[in-house]
Parts: sequence; C-alpha cells; structure tokens
Amino acid sequence: MKSAWKKRRIVIAVIIIAAIIFGLALYMIYFTRSRAIIASANPDKSLYPITGIDISAHNGEIDFDAVAADSVDFVYVKATEGGDFKDRNFYDNIRKARKAGLKVGAYHFFRFDAPGHMQALNFLHSIGNRQLDLPLAIDVEEWGNPGGIDDDTILGRLGEMTDYLESRGYRVIVYTNKKGFTRFIDQRRPRMLWICSFTNPPGPDKWQLWQHTHRGNIDGIKGSVDVNTFNGSRDKWESWLNILSSQH
Repeated sequence: MKSAWKKRRIVIAVIIIAAIIFGLALYMIYFTRSRAIIASANPDKSLYPITGIDISAHNGEIDFDAVAADSVDFVYVKATEGGDFKDRNFYDNIRKARKAGLKVGAYHFFRFDAPGHMQALNFLHSIGNRQLDLPLAIDVEEWGNPGGIDDDTILGRLGEMTDYLESRGYRVIVYTNKKGFTRFIDQRRPRMLWICSFTNPPGPDKWQLWQHTHRGNIDGIKGSVDVNTFNGSRDKWESWLNILSSQH
C-alpha cells in the first residue's frame, strides 16, 4: 500500500510540475506577442517633423479638427479590400479630413486570393474623381490573408494591380512590414515604400513613409491609432507633394 501511494504521489508531483512548466510557456508566448503588439519606435522629430495617421471604419467617429490641431499633417483612409469590399466610412473620412486641412490619401488592403485587376477596379471605383494629395497605397501583409498561396501567385497579382493603377496615371506606394519587404517587394521594380517597423532606424534604406506604432494617442480619436512619419524635412515634404500633384 505504501509503495503504491508513493508512486501516486510521484505521478501527481510530475503532473503538477508539467502543468506549471506548460503555464509558464503559455505566459511567455502571450507576453512576447503582447510586447510585439504594443511595441513602437520613437522617430527623431528634428529629422522627421511630418506626422500622419492611417485609419479605417474600425477607428469609429473621428474629430478631424482635433486631429489636425494635434500636429498631424496627413491621413491615409482605408477605401477598399480585395475585389469587392468597401470601407463604410471612407467617403465621410476623406471629406472631413480634407475639410480640416489635412493632406489625404487612400489605401487598399491587398488580398492574396483575389485577381489584381479586380482589386484595382474596386479601389478606383471607390476613389472616383476625389482629389487626393498622396500616392495610392496598397497594404500588403500576411495578417488577415489566407495561407497556402505561393509567392509567385501573390507577386503576380500585386504586380497586376500596381501596373493597372499606374497605367491610369496614379502613383503607387506599397505598405508592408519588414518580413513583407523581403517576401513581397520586387527589388527589380522598386516602388515607393511605406514600411511598418518598430525599430529605429526602420530597416530598409529607401522609404517614403514609416509606420512606427499601432498604439498612437491622437486627439480626436477614441482608442489607439497607427502613427506614421515622412522621410524628410518639411521642405522635402512640400516638394514631394508638388511632385505628386500631377496624379489624378
């Protein structure tokens, strides 16, 4: 009896220790991911004085006058996703942001599983004849996209979309993170880059915009918002806007 009880105690002890180790492992995974989510970089505003945000319907109702008063210079507004989805707040956000004096741009969330030309048509249909100050942005990232699609197919569809937009006279900037930069950006056909990076400097040498946090606090917006920086001085910013003014 004593021997059997001793064995049971050993088994119970092993189970308890295993449960503790498993719990610690889960905690470390959660902690690591949480740190990745809330991570941010702090650009030197003496070098990069131009600040912007990117928004969608998920950000809710926005007071753009308060945003503009909080030293924000530009805003990218989500217009579309894939071949048929349209952001319900796009039109109001664009109109109100422009009325508040902000420079405005539109972005499209790129779907790996939709033909490139259909995504371009969806994007252009939403933009219509609205005047934009910034290049059309294509958001390319693994998050929110299905797996199992090979890189050649993804790159082909992305190239098809960008080619279609450029053939209509639009300038295009591609948003991605550092992993996406390696995987999805065709180095043989460099385009303007909007890099998401929580390190300082952000990584790739040639970038126009840098998204450095998902957890920004900006007046006029409830909750957190993505915050971005332009690569250059205010004079360089004005020159860039003048170059872009020739787009539709």
